[in-house]
Amino acid sequence: MTAVDPAAEVLVVGLLQGEQGPSLADLGPLSGELAADVLARLESVGADGADGTVHRVPAPQELGVSSVLAVGLGGVSEPSVDTDDAATGEPEERLRQAAGTAARALTGVEHAVTTLSLRAAGPTAEGFVLGAYRYDEFKSEPGPAPVARVDLLVPDAAAESGDGADPVAQVEHAAAVAAAVVIARNFVNTPPSHLYPAEFADRARAVGTATGLDVEVLDEDDLAEGGYGGILGVGKGSSRPPRLVRMAHRGGTDGAPGVALVGKGVTFDSGGISIKPAAGMENMTSDMGGAAAVVATVVLAAQLGIPLDVTAYVPMAENLPSATAQRPGDVLTQYDGTTVEVINTDAEGRLILADAIARACEDSPAYLIDTATLTGAQMVALGSRTPGVMGTDDFRDRVARISRTVGENGWPMPLSGELRADLDSKVADLANVTNHRWGGMLVAGLFLREFVADGVQWAHLDVAGPAYNTGGAFGYTGKGGTGVPVRTMIAVLEDIAANG
Repeated sequence: MTAVDPAAEVLVVGLLQGEQGPSLADLGPLSGELAADVLARLESVGADGADGTVHRVPAPQELGVSSVLAVGLGGVSEPSVDTDDAATGEPEERLRQAAGTAARALTGVEHAVTTLSLRAAGPTAEGFVLGAYRYDEFKSEPGPAPVARVDLLVPDAAAESGDGADPVAQVEHAAAVAAAVVIARNFVNTPPSHLYPAEFADRARAVGTATGLDVEVLDEDDLAEGGYGGILGVGKGSSRPPRLVRMAHRGGTDGAPGVALVGKGVTFDSGGISIKPAAGMENMTSDMGGAAAVVATVVLAAQLGIPLDVTAYVPMAENLPSATAQRPGDVLTQYDGTTVEVINTDAEGRLILADAIARACEDSPAYLIDTATLTGAQMVALGSRTPGVMGTDDFRDRVARISRTVGENGWPMPLSGELRADLDSKVADLANVTNHRWGGMLVAGLFLREFVADGVQWAHLDVAGPAYNTGGAFGYTGKGGTGVPVRTMIAVLEDIAANG
């Protein structure tokens, strides 16, 4: 195990909850009387190891730090590949959450060290980076700085084991993933006054080209020439015209499956003429969360050198009411020639996604993942932290399972056939909504399925709630953009690269 840097101010430890009282999860530099002393101090302030709790006490002088911060791990057992928890990533996710909770509690601290990483270095690193995240670009006085440095203690034997558990490699991978999540969070948290379609496209181009991606941006004239009626229709009401960004990572070898990513990029969604209620409308700055995640993911795929061809299609528009906005009752023609009657202009995300999905399928990908803050019905069905995953059965289940292993909690949902007839229009090929409120998340999935080419393995992730936290901070998640589902998508890409 690496030694504790004498310059460290705080030692962060995990505390397990048990029937006989709390216990230190991993001793690290603590042993014998020193461990008993620290545990007694923690118990004296009521620390019991309950999941997510935080207690900070003065450290014994012999420890070499000024204080010990204990974060509760609950009744979690040692991670094991033989447990059901391991199959869902539960032990690692508890470490991420604990590290994130600790990072938030360490605001203002320059240098800390932790034993949480003795359990798993990667999740611990990821949790600390994401928990320390701040977005303060527009604050005149940003406030106390997040923890500047955290040393991760790891078992010496792990680095020499040769079994793929090299903690340095784990931490490097976790840091890259966390940095991509931060890219997505920053996009989402940028206000719509400063991130409108053209600006979003420019920023996506900049981050993409800096990573070696091939990037193409279609402006409103290109979209009109190409027949992208869904993107143009949604953007008609804004003075800031729409864009479609194509970003390609060329990492595949002969025979490797191609993967397409599509993300909804509505930089602000008023609902258009079918206007939303005023209360909470400011949160609609988050309606490009799917696009933010897709941009961050394809950049990360290039940085990690994933051996696949990964192409992202990112439609960007601003949905506003005006004299030029599309109206309920209008008919538009999608990129693939399908005509759609617009019943509700607030069901706009599926219109821009349909264009992008149809265009992405022209590249003949083996797999297609689209993601969007698409429906309020997702939150009604699954709450604010559980993405709904729809699509072709096998790939849907695969994506949902992987999402749970990385802590993003995707849950498979059916595409109920009886709902499809309700999308029939009296004047066009499709209507963009049904005339009832039942199964709204599934109806949106059924609409998108119409534009997925035969033979493509497809998954749709509705992250309306999970992509943006309007409540209090928890674990490694603060208020605002969360970066969901970057970690799911990159893990799926790695799984495809490994297993086809």
